[in-house]
Amino acid sequence: MDYQIGDKVKTKKPHPCGSKEWEITRIGVDFKLKCLGCEHVIMLPREKALKSIIGKI
Repeated sequence: MDYQIGDKVKTKKPHPCGSKEWEITRIGVDFKLKCLGCEHVIMLPREKALKSIIGKI
């Protein structure tokens, strides 16, 4: 699936705050994701991010 900056996505596992919804803020070799529950920002390698994302919201 093709993702763009600003897309809101859902992941398989929840963040410790309980939210499964994230916003993509950077795409490249790494994905930068911002949790929509607590605003925490994480960076994941592309492969791991694509495996953990279920789809767009």
